[in-house]
Amino acid sequence: TNAVYGFTSMLRKLIEEQKPDYIGVAFDLEGPTVRHEKFASYKATRKPMPEDLVLQVPYIRRVCDVFRVPVIGYQGYEADDVIGTLAKQAVARGITAMVVTSDKDMLQLVSERVFVIDPMKENLVYDPEKVVEKMGVRPEQVPDLLGLWGDSVDNIPGVPGIGEKGAKEL
Repeated sequence: TNAVYGFTSMLRKLIEEQKPDYIGVAFDLEGPTVRHEKFASYKATRKPMPEDLVLQVPYIRRVCDVFRVPVIGYQGYEADDVIGTLAKQAVARGITAMVVTSDKDMLQLVSERVFVIDPMKENLVYDPEKVVEKMGVRPEQVPDLLGLWGDSVDNIPGVPGIGEKGAKEL
């Protein structure tokens, strides 16, 4: 029940503190994504979700139902893609977007109208300056940085001989 409890606590705190006008939770759907089509080895080394967590996902979805928080997913795309799309659509409509995640990839979305809240770091809010402080590059440079540096979690090899420091310098 640890994931259900943690998710519920995080959701309640977010709603109470941020008082969002709109809210949604994005989940990955089963099956390959467009990223797998472009790079067959994408996430090939990632271990499957632990069984005790798999068992809790339906309960997390039920928590969303009870809180009347829509669960969003789109076949062939990751939850990150859905979140990024919704954030861009919000900004296009004049809405400030708050993305709640601890995924460093999502820092590329940060702008004057899109913020990332990291729930694993006591709800640290990333604005463009915080991204530069953490990553050493501007938000729009994050994809290039991670492409050069690589990402072992997603099985992205990066450029041989270039690590975190070299990628930031480039």
